[in-house]
Amino acid sequence: MDYWPAVLQVIPTEDYKVYIYFDDGTIRLYDATGLLRQGVFQCLAEENRFMETCTVINNTLAWTPDKSYSEKTCLDLDPLNLYNNCPIVDEPTELFKTV
Repeated sequence: MDYWPAVLQVIPTEDYKVYIYFDDGTIRLYDATGLLRQGVFQCLAEENRFMETCTVINNTLAWTPDKSYSEKTCLDLDPLNLYNNCPIVDEPTELFKTV
């Protein structure tokens, strides 16, 4: 496989899911509920921390629990694994509705 996916944008949701926008135009949905029970990722179990620190670092989905946005302290996931194992979804238009 010559293609190595790059994450361009992430949108976390209140139910511990993340919409992941890849550079090939696909949008995939990652369910992080299982991740939050594992080791260093347990610190993200608080909804606000999960949402506020979710970001893109080094072309992949990452969190910076210390809010430093540093690649040295981030918790990141393998972009190839995300690309291969997360289902493709449509644009989450319901997240962009204004009241």
